[in-house]
Amino acid sequence: MNLPKVVEELIKTQNDFDSAAYAQCFTETAIVYDEGKTHTGRKEIEQWIDKANQDYRATMKPLEYSETEQTLKTEVSGNFPGSPITMTYHYEFEDGLIQSLEIV
Repeated sequence: MNLPKVVEELIKTQNDFDSAAYAQCFTETAIVYDEGKTHTGRKEIEQWIDKANQDYRATMKPLEYSETEQTLKTEVSGNFPGSPITMTYHYEFEDGLIQSLEIV
């Protein structure tokens, strides 16, 4: 699967539970939408993913990437009911980093 470099890095940092490195995949003004909440900027994104890592210990396995739609379907496994589940990540990129991420 041919993924953008920043998406490969996002998956690696997620699977390593490295919240600081995960946040560096985003622009300074990036926005993440997840579970009905919005997280803006690297600091908030790092806090959000750090809490999620502590609560869920979720790992991502890429299943399908669409360059035209900028979406990645993943199998997410972790410490939560129904694990594993399939989730879709909708990206917008800017200067090789993620500007927007919506997880559904």
